[in-house]
Amino acid sequence: MTAHPPPRQQPTTVLLADDNPVVRAVLRDLLSDGGHMSVVGEAANGMEALELAAALRPDVTLLDHRMPLRDGLSVVVALTSHTRVLMLTRSAEEEVVLQAVRAGALGYLVHGQFSPGELVTAVRAVASGEAHLSPTAARVLIHAVRTGAAQEPPHTHQYGLSRREREVMDLIAQGMSNSSVAVRLFLAPKTVQNHVNRIFGKLGAGNRSEAIAIWRGEPTAARHP
Repeated sequence: MTAHPPPRQQPTTVLLADDNPVVRAVLRDLLSDGGHMSVVGEAANGMEALELAAALRPDVTLLDHRMPLRDGLSVVVALTSHTRVLMLTRSAEEEVVLQAVRAGALGYLVHGQFSPGELVTAVRAVASGEAHLSPTAARVLIHAVRTGAAQEPPHTHQYGLSRREREVMDLIAQGMSNSSVAVRLFLAPKTVQNHVNRIFGKLGAGNRSEAIAIWRGEPTAARHP
């Protein structure tokens, strides 16, 4: 009986989005790890990143924060429809980290806080749908969760929403459509619609605007029976 070799694993495809060509060249070299990763495109600004991500559908996009035309943060949500996003930037500002993660970035690396091996590990993790953060970014998120839990309006818990339903409602309150919520949470559109129907029932909301107002604790018009 002839033994067949196992099928060759497809390389992880990566898009580099950074306005500095030297940085892109260094990243390209670091990600050349014996054929397990393939840099399929390079973008020098946010607009190019969006165009290439839509055309190439890379597994992971390494995205800088500060770029011309459109910066990294402004395109994260749109990029997540085509690719998983790993922020790779010099900024460790709390607001930047939080905006990136809220917009859908699965990873956040700060220049100077990772080795070549850790970069490869981060790309692989994000490609698999796992989060990967530099120590500074992790501390920012931990602090935000702790302070956010203390500051979270108590009315958000009185409706009996499950953890997943609260996640969905938080995104809806940010103005996301059901399809965008599905992409962000890696759920089927039908599953999101089912969550939304249950949420509206628990909130006693007749429409999306009313649900958002109730969730934010804002005054609303007469409630539906």
